[in-house]
Amino acid sequence: MTPPFGRTLCAMITPFTPTGALDLDGAQELADHLVTRGCDGLVLSGTTGESPTTTDAEKSALVTAVRQAIGTRATIVAGIGTPDTLHTVELAREAEKSGADGLLVVAPYYSRPPQDAIEAHFRRIADATNLPLALYDIPARTGTRIEPDTLLRLAGHPRIVAVKDCSYDFLAAQKILSRTDLAYYAGCDEHNLALYAVGGAGCVSTAANVAPGHVRAVLDAFDAGETARAARLQQQVTPLIEAMMSNGLPGTVTAKALLTTQGLPAGPVRPPLRPADRETTDGLRAAYDVLTAA
Repeated sequence: MTPPFGRTLCAMITPFTPTGALDLDGAQELADHLVTRGCDGLVLSGTTGESPTTTDAEKSALVTAVRQAIGTRATIVAGIGTPDTLHTVELAREAEKSGADGLLVVAPYYSRPPQDAIEAHFRRIADATNLPLALYDIPARTGTRIEPDTLLRLAGHPRIVAVKDCSYDFLAAQKILSRTDLAYYAGCDEHNLALYAVGGAGCVSTAANVAPGHVRAVLDAFDAGETARAARLQQQVTPLIEAMMSNGLPGTVTAKALLTTQGLPAGPVRPPLRPADRETTDGLRAAYDVLTAA
């Protein structure tokens, strides 16, 4: 099966100016950099893209600007999920107008609706545009799981084509893969190779912001039948993944800290997030330098 949105997707940060305004020039520069170095898809305004603190207008402007920068060299998946069904429908329509190729829709958070309400939420959004949907299952942030049986039912909708999986339920992922045509994308970098090896479509990677070529190389090696090399490459990138994702800070914070050391557009994070301190940044850079020296 051809992955609907590409194989190596970056959960791209949203660059801001030093004063905290949306940096569209920076977003275009970063998007071009990521695509040139191996990403065949970009997820905009997701978790790593600070979607809770960007406005609707900023989300639309970001899609438009990145589309202008990358053309058709990579897909654009727009994060549009909110806890409000009607608001999410509005964002879906705006993303379609702005040039997105697909939509990333997180489970509605905070209100913790039951599964039948979650299913109705996704169906209404899928019916609102002509764009394909990736459902985003990340219960640690939303407080609500998209249960496997709900995914099995939703898989019958013609525009619900993929899942970004941050459930940490590897058995459920394999169950869905074996019973549907849904494309499963690893949403946690430590699972990139493991999920791909059992039939996943690829990854939506935070680490790809700073090491796009390394993230892609893992999947390239596996596709070439070099499974031992793929495992070795995944092991090489693991210390960077750990440094970025397991130090108590969101990946947004650590990715922006590292991008700044690389001289790439990033800028500050928006409150309530706070930037990484010098000690953390130095540790991140050390992990990155070890990877690039390997």
